[in-house]
Amino acid sequence: MIDNKTILLVEDNPDDEALTLRALKRNNILSEVIVARDGAEALDCLLGACDRGQQGAGPLPELVLLDLKLPKIDGLEVLRRLRSDARTRRIPVVILTSSNEERDIVRGYELGANSYIRKAVDFNEFMETVRQLGVYWLVLNVPAPADVANRD
Repeated sequence: MIDNKTILLVEDNPDDEALTLRALKRNNILSEVIVARDGAEALDCLLGACDRGQQGAGPLPELVLLDLKLPKIDGLEVLRRLRSDARTRRIPVVILTSSNEERDIVRGYELGANSYIRKAVDFNEFMETVRQLGVYWLVLNVPAPADVANRD
């Protein structure tokens, strides 16, 4: 069971959002998931004020799952802004998208994505992908210490 961590899911498609949340739950990834449905909302959650229910603005998420094709501000611009801010520069960002465009893959890595994963069309493959994401990024990965951002 994986919990006590926060994931920011940036996804504008309600079906993909529901599928991702279901996959997390089914794989016992019980982390708090904050959903941003466009790029502007994602940036508000990471760089400004984010509505996190009754808890108010809390600590930054341990992981961002970022779609690319978003309303208002696209995912690549969200990533660029995250990497340009010392507070969010080291948060792991996994691009989770249906885009298989080479230019998106190249640009995502150029802007500092930690991983680029194409959404599986098959339900079982998608479930396994989310399971592996959760285990790696929330259990196995050792993040940079929080005070590292203050050393820049």
